[in-house]
Amino acid sequence: MDNQIAHYEKKLAYESDSWDLYDGLSNSKNITVIDARSTEAYNMEHIPSSINIPHRTMSKESTKGLDREAMYVTYCDGIGCNASTKGALNMARLGFKVKELMGGLDWWKRDGYATEGANGQKGRAVVCGC
Repeated sequence: MDNQIAHYEKKLAYESDSWDLYDGLSNSKNITVIDARSTEAYNMEHIPSSINIPHRTMSKESTKGLDREAMYVTYCDGIGCNASTKGALNMARLGFKVKELMGGLDWWKRDGYATEGANGQKGRAVVCGC
């Protein structure tokens, strides 16, 4: 039983779903959302208030201005893409607190949240205190 509890506690420590992310952003928690995909993909559509740091470019230099106290949530397209996992791993290696968004942009949209960019979609707006 203790192994099960530890497993699920660890899982929740490293993953977020879109509702938890939306709630955290809406309630002014110190969260920064990172789109770990290419700049081109980010420009087409992304989560509002997110920043774009492609996982391949994450380094001490590219993250030097980021708040070390914030929680970072990485995402990519969805379950068929592992850019968010690579991004989360890179950010953790760089010493940041990080979670991965389950289902990525796909599940964000399925849950009815708005997106921005050239292909942005209306939905429940992110009103964040960031």
